[in-house]
Amino acid sequence: MIIGVPKESFPGEQRVALVPAVLPSLAKAGCEVLMEAGAGEAALYPDAAYVEKGVRIVASRHELFASADAVFQVLAPGANDRTGRTDLLLLKRDQVLIGFLRPLGSPETVQEIAATGATAFAIELMPRITRAQSMDALSSMATVAGYKAVLHAANILPRMFPMLMTAAGTVTPARVLIVGAGVAGLQAIATARRLGAVVSAYDIRPATKEEVRSLGARFVELPLEAADAEGRGGYAKAQDESFYRRQRELLARVVAESDVVITTAMVPGRQAPVLITAEMVASMKPGSVIVDLAAERGGNCELTRAYETIVGHGVTIIGEVNLAGSVPHHASQMYARNIAAFYLYLVKSGALELNLDDEITRDTLVTRGGEVVHPRVREALKLPPLGVSALAEEPLRGTDAKKGEGASDAV
Repeated sequence: MIIGVPKESFPGEQRVALVPAVLPSLAKAGCEVLMEAGAGEAALYPDAAYVEKGVRIVASRHELFASADAVFQVLAPGANDRTGRTDLLLLKRDQVLIGFLRPLGSPETVQEIAATGATAFAIELMPRITRAQSMDALSSMATVAGYKAVLHAANILPRMFPMLMTAAGTVTPARVLIVGAGVAGLQAIATARRLGAVVSAYDIRPATKEEVRSLGARFVELPLEAADAEGRGGYAKAQDESFYRRQRELLARVVAESDVVITTAMVPGRQAPVLITAEMVASMKPGSVIVDLAAERGGNCELTRAYETIVGHGVTIIGEVNLAGSVPHHASQMYARNIAAFYLYLVKSGALELNLDDEITRDTLVTRGGEVVHPRVREALKLPPLGVSALAEEPLRGTDAKKGEGASDAV
């Protein structure tokens, strides 16, 4: 199998899909790796480091796509809504594509990928089960984003985070509120605590209470009962507007007392719920900071603007979308380990074996044989369900496909 790693083309994206440290495991499995020149440089992985591990560097993106059996990207078409469309023209039938695809947010792009005949896997659909933990890139990137969100807020806040007792008097600690105690939220709690802030956290899922407390934060308990608060995979489930309205009313006092608010509340495939209104922002102290990690999906704050940092009512509201990409060296390292583990899980004896009875394969596979095959994506596109027979095909071969075996059109 020949794996191709193109340079990320989304504006400002610095991550790379593979790093030198994971290459020996791929080579051991019989994989050859091609990389577009300069693909890892922004993440501090120079071409020479890849060449030392046996990677062949190619100058042309077109050549890379034409030669690869599988293409690894961080932001693939769909997730890359700026320049990703150009890569659609380079995809080939039966070529494997793995990366963030944003399949539920951009289902139309998934349909375009299907039209190329490529076999695409959306890494963000990885099920949150024990045996898939090493492949869970979404959690890895959320970890980085939660960490960086706190540092970003601390850098902008005109106050210090820790309590300091000095000859000039005592400096009181900053008060930080984390809304949403998922992977990003828990990392934000841990980071804010390490910086010395007084941290509170809120989540509609009661199961998160002990996790929050174990990190030394106060769990904000509101007199609210959410029906089926936790969905499949441990994610929060969407609630009706009356619930969110009552939630905002009860959160208002806690938000007003906070110097920093970091929001992480998202529901897969849905617009982010508005949890902080303009009125609540106005109640915060001047100089306070809100970091909205749900900005890409509309934001948890009513005033958030995706990709922008604004000041409203004296409060700085950060709507940066790609905070994980701002720590490219380690974010790339984590992502590469996830994607390599996933690919090695799929490949057996030089062939890509798609066992659709396996939850990991079934949940991440979005296109195959010219069809959108993921049920939730088909539902978003208003397509009828596929029969089992449409999915049960022979394994896709690697380089043997070029010799007329297996999928003859693979390149």
